[in-house]
Amino acid sequence: MPEQTIPAFLAAATVDPAVRALRPDYRAMLLVAEGIDPDAPSGTGSDPADELIAAAEAHARDLLAEHAPDELPHIAAWREAYRSFGAKPQRTRNSLEALTRRAPDGLPRVNALTDVYNAVSVLHQVPLGGEDFARYRGPARLVRATGDEPFDTAAGGESVVEHPSPGEVVWTDDDGVTCRRWNWRQGRRTALTERTRTAFFILDALGPMSDAELEAAADALESAVVRLGASVTVQRRLVGAP
Repeated sequence: MPEQTIPAFLAAATVDPAVRALRPDYRAMLLVAEGIDPDAPSGTGSDPADELIAAAEAHARDLLAEHAPDELPHIAAWREAYRSFGAKPQRTRNSLEALTRRAPDGLPRVNALTDVYNAVSVLHQVPLGGEDFARYRGPARLVRATGDEPFDTAAGGESVVEHPSPGEVVWTDDDGVTCRRWNWRQGRRTALTERTRTAFFILDALGPMSDAELEAAADALESAVVRLGASVTVQRRLVGAP
């Protein structure tokens, strides 16, 4: 299969009308960062994510001192979105809620790219996922699943292929599901690793988040990611806007 270019990939990304019907206020900021240095600092001390993570953890503590997680506006909106396609948000939490709940006790440290986007997610209160662009086959599409699509994941420490529930909102490419339940769980096939050189990020916004706030979150992510290499370039596109 010919290698897809970043501009063509972004231009071809779509949000299906069946998803728009669930939440007409939904928008996604898609961002691709190219030129990442796999040997950029990671771990502690000199990691570019350290400052961001500390700020995110402090921000979460402040938020949760005043409100329960499900009372925070964007988390509450995502809980309602999950209910709209039959998911139970108290059992399968959207990625923003899961991270915000965990942040006061310390965000997980995975790799530089993942650490950066987790911190931006909590700081800007937006669900945010990152994947390896080179592992995508065809454009990213947000659809309601038929239930036949493969999803590469792990269970009990073993690799398994699952299938989404019919009607579930999923991100997919030509080879199958890349993220289940809108922004709940990402697959293994396209996961970021320490060798990722081009990363693809999705920032998910619903009504409580304005376009300006979504742009600010994308700006923060871009500012952090460009520190992960001497010549990182970023391209992005907003999809799903009315």
